[in-house]
Amino acid sequence: MAIFGKKLGIDLGTTNTLVFIPGRGVVLNEPSVVAISMPEKKVLAVGNEAKEMIGKTPDEIIAYRPLKDGVIADYRVTESMLRYFIAKALGRWNLIKPEVMVSVPAGVTSTEKRSVVEAAVKAGARAAYVVKEPILAAIGAGIPIHEARGHMIVDIGGGTTDGAVISLGGIVAASSVKVAGNKIDAAICDYVKKNFNLAIGDKTAENVKIAIGSAIPIQEEQTYTIKGRDYLSGLPRTAQVSANEIVKAIEGELREIMKTIKAVLQKAPPELASDIIDNGVIMTGGTSLLRNIDELVFRSTGVKAKVADEALFCVAKGTGIALEHLGVYKKSIIAKR
Repeated sequence: MAIFGKKLGIDLGTTNTLVFIPGRGVVLNEPSVVAISMPEKKVLAVGNEAKEMIGKTPDEIIAYRPLKDGVIADYRVTESMLRYFIAKALGRWNLIKPEVMVSVPAGVTSTEKRSVVEAAVKAGARAAYVVKEPILAAIGAGIPIHEARGHMIVDIGGGTTDGAVISLGGIVAASSVKVAGNKIDAAICDYVKKNFNLAIGDKTAENVKIAIGSAIPIQEEQTYTIKGRDYLSGLPRTAQVSANEIVKAIEGELREIMKTIKAVLQKAPPELASDIIDNGVIMTGGTSLLRNIDELVFRSTGVKAKVADEALFCVAKGTGIALEHLGVYKKSIIAKR
């Protein structure tokens, strides 16, 4: 790699942050969590180490996510988090400031875009570029975005679901909703509370979703043992939850996601709609790995859907590809410094 050519692509997510280095691939995948000691607001830990502390810290230490629904909720803490991730990805002895490309949700405001660029530069970037997530997800999924054909991409992450129809390198129709993996986890927590009188944490809910979650009812019944605290006695207790109970628990959130996908399809020009019928809907992001979500999209819209290869890494891969070919993708950059 050329001495002045350090490049980093960052998929800055509500739940996880991924860092991609062209030629090396995804070099870092850690939770977007920071642990802070309260009176002096000192950053104690970032990423994996900070996530381990969630719900387990003394009162004076808080572990929280500085991004909400895909955008920066706490600027100073996001800057500290980015600085940590950039330094960790490049290695301790790196002295060269990198060029950085960061993903943002499709519905981001100009103020939010600027704050991402500023945070990246303050965190140590020589130059920072911001590109919308659906474009990066499409590039990372191998979609030829510059064709005069319509391609539909749906990126379901932790904080937001972004749907977009892309043609000739730009977004023709888009819709975004602040419902994704985190809201699905919260719905599982609520369901377990109401039906089992059991308090469980977000991490347990996420484990349930990954182990037995499905977007539609399934034939072969599966169960999962959940461990939590009994609301009445306050004591630890276990309970068995079934896959179809989880389907019921998350149906409201999935309905919102399907509504967003339909809204994008309804906005697409007729010529591109026929392309989408041929190409189908391509799904990316961690939550697109929920079992049978492609089948739910087909049942809801009549358009076939396919989960992209390495769906979790598509946005990160897209940042790396776009950085390597800045000239080709410069039209997609919505903010830079």
